[in-house]
Amino acid sequence: MNRISCNILFLMVVVFLVFAGNACIAGSAYDPLAIAAGWKPETLDLTVLDAQRNREIPLHIYLPLINASAPVVLFSHGLGGSCEGNTYLGNHWSGRGYLTVFLQHPGSDTSVWKDKPLNQRMDAMKEAADGQNFMARVKDVSVVLDQLDQWNKTEKHVLFGRLDLSRVGMSGHSFGAVTTQAVSGQSFLRGRVALTDPRIKAAIMFSPSCPRRGDAKRAFGDVKIPWMLMTGTKDISQIGGADLQSRLGVFPALPEGGKYELVLFEAEHSAFSESKLGLGIRKRNPNHHKVILALSTAFWDYWLCEYNHAKTWLDGTGPDSLLEKNDRWQKK
Repeated sequence: MNRISCNILFLMVVVFLVFAGNACIAGSAYDPLAIAAGWKPETLDLTVLDAQRNREIPLHIYLPLINASAPVVLFSHGLGGSCEGNTYLGNHWSGRGYLTVFLQHPGSDTSVWKDKPLNQRMDAMKEAADGQNFMARVKDVSVVLDQLDQWNKTEKHVLFGRLDLSRVGMSGHSFGAVTTQAVSGQSFLRGRVALTDPRIKAAIMFSPSCPRRGDAKRAFGDVKIPWMLMTGTKDISQIGGADLQSRLGVFPALPEGGKYELVLFEAEHSAFSESKLGLGIRKRNPNHHKVILALSTAFWDYWLCEYNHAKTWLDGTGPDSLLEKNDRWQKK
């Protein structure tokens, strides 16, 4: 699918939104939050079998309205999560024309804790946050992309002809952010090892982090694709040791060009998910998800589909129109 075809798909989405009574998402009226009123995507639950590793990878897929080849966005959940989480992202991105694929990583998903007594769950989670599961996650991404390519070419498959795999975005939260960093440009062992999948054209990390050892510039200095980082001033994880310094250390280490960072004031680690804040004691700031959806959508719209009005919004005053007083936004 070339740029012309992608723009045709985008115009079809625009027409649908106009007739559905929403603001136009093109031109001077570009609004990355605009989706059809009452939009509820069709979803699919599929499983990828990696016979080589005897591993099954569940997928929860959000289909866009338009029955045509669409850009693809992958999402990798955090430690102890599943492919059924973060529905606010899947719903919105699919409403904007993206076929969104949420992966589930066995060994670092809900299976880690759900059958454990409450007093054993934290230890089980800590054990799962290891190098073996990290490498399994990285491999999952490439295996899923391979399978999506096969399904896209298989007549009578539900995904036949639905995927534009020349326009793939990768995203993830927490352990999923680490996974995303690995497959989209981070290098390891002092720059000697790269786990990058070249099919990924742009990436968004929710709660990113620097490597525990080594120089951040060496790890991130060769990132060649656009990255967007999102974190918060209270984005601390109980597992893995990533503090705010680690979160904020990624952006300065990135090279120039297509790099963005959002820091939401008082946003906790769970602010980027749909989990309860502080065991449900604290209230969620509703503007946080609004900003997350707007900035991420504009990022995909430009870097996957080359919509210049999205870039104008993203590089201009668009983000400032949504950010609250103490939120921070920068780009390079």
